[in-house]
Amino acid sequence: MKFQPMMKTGIITLILAFAVQMADAQRILTLSDALEIAWGNSPDIQKSLLSLERSEQSLIAQNAALKSKFSLSVTPFSYDMSRSFNDFYSTWNTNENYQSFGTFTVSQPILLTDGTVSLINRFGWQDNYSEFNDTRSKTFSNNLYLSINQPLFTYNSTKLELKELELDLENTKLSYAIQKLNLEKNVTQFFYNVYLAQMSLNITEEEFKNTEKSFEITQNKVDAGLAAKEELYQAELNFATAKSNVQNKRVTLENYKDQFKQYIGMDLMEEIGVMTDIEAHPVTVDVKKAIEYGLLSRMEIRQREIEIENSQFSLVRTKALNEFKGDVNFSIGIIGDNEKLVDVYQNPTNNPRFSMAFNIPLWDWGEKKARIKAQEAIIKTRSLDFDQEKIQIVMDIRQVNRNLQNLVNQIDIAKQNEKNAQLTYEINLERYANGDLTSMDLNLFQTQLSEKKMAYAQALIDYKIELLNMKIQTLFDFENNKAIVPEELLKK
Repeated sequence: MKFQPMMKTGIITLILAFAVQMADAQRILTLSDALEIAWGNSPDIQKSLLSLERSEQSLIAQNAALKSKFSLSVTPFSYDMSRSFNDFYSTWNTNENYQSFGTFTVSQPILLTDGTVSLINRFGWQDNYSEFNDTRSKTFSNNLYLSINQPLFTYNSTKLELKELELDLENTKLSYAIQKLNLEKNVTQFFYNVYLAQMSLNITEEEFKNTEKSFEITQNKVDAGLAAKEELYQAELNFATAKSNVQNKRVTLENYKDQFKQYIGMDLMEEIGVMTDIEAHPVTVDVKKAIEYGLLSRMEIRQREIEIENSQFSLVRTKALNEFKGDVNFSIGIIGDNEKLVDVYQNPTNNPRFSMAFNIPLWDWGEKKARIKAQEAIIKTRSLDFDQEKIQIVMDIRQVNRNLQNLVNQIDIAKQNEKNAQLTYEINLERYANGDLTSMDLNLFQTQLSEKKMAYAQALIDYKIELLNMKIQTLFDFENNKAIVPEELLKK
């Protein structure tokens, strides 16, 4: 079944009328034009892209942080003078020191163990004078050593942070994809709002022309003494009302245009009009298939899974509060000093270091236990949200399918109502011309016809929007019988 005959002819007529009226001064947009503009200019899409860039760059930065870091710190000149009392000799001593030194460090994080390996070289020169024995020492020194730091009995914070950033990027990509689908739906809705406002204005202008003609007929009748003067008063009122309605529809149209332009990111001062064919074709939807694709491909489900994983990470951190943990620090190297630079390692000294430290919590008044229970409650909440999300997806798909079936019936009814209203108006227009009907009664039939035309157009648009909603709910295009998400990705 197709919704064609009368409506198709009427729509083509309206489109041509719009095109003639607006071609010289306005930019005419189709729905595909509007979507293309929105992809590039919509503030919502721009924000989603910026959020995506943030996540991508954060992950790039974290991966870069896992590579070797090279750093150099330099102190070209340092001077200090101090005076202290020597208890053993019971005398005061003044010490004056000049220094120049630099430190070169290569640091490598270890992702597997969350430790750090560093190679450090500190080279310097100093000139030291001591008043106590009136001596001055000028020496070069170099300290080269390898250092290892390894946390013990705790979680791997480096791995955890990396995984969180990977999930954040995945979640941001999902949000961007969802935003694009929502954008398509919202742009379509705004587009059809403008279209219906244009159509309503066009119908109201036709109504105004008809009212103007009936006013002229009534005025001629009254002048010829064929009708009471009260008829003219009513005709004048109808004429003024029709004129006011045209102005109201123009205001409504301009408001819808501004909302539309703001949403897709157009200049508000640019004059536009929209043009489309709202002919609708009923589409058969397999509900079981729709639900299957919805549960397999809806990105909100994966987002709920990511929320659960992030909650698990938070639980790991919570369990690390006031935990028993330790640190091992080990370094080995050589240090040398000499008045001559070339002989700095003439008599080197080994300088191994090793330390092991533990943090042993004794009593926290139940803080850790309470925080763990609180986080576990959050995880259970996220799991419930995950289950409810799946149920909601099934409910939404079933509801959209019912709406589509109902809208098919509503279109048939609206089509028949428009046909009946058109015939009724034509019959009563002839009766009015013959003097068998008042202008007030004719105005009622004119209003009824306008309402039925708008109702039919609205029913067609509601069906197209609901069909788009089904595509968004299932990520399957039943109109073209193809999946939005490739099957190979669904299997993953």
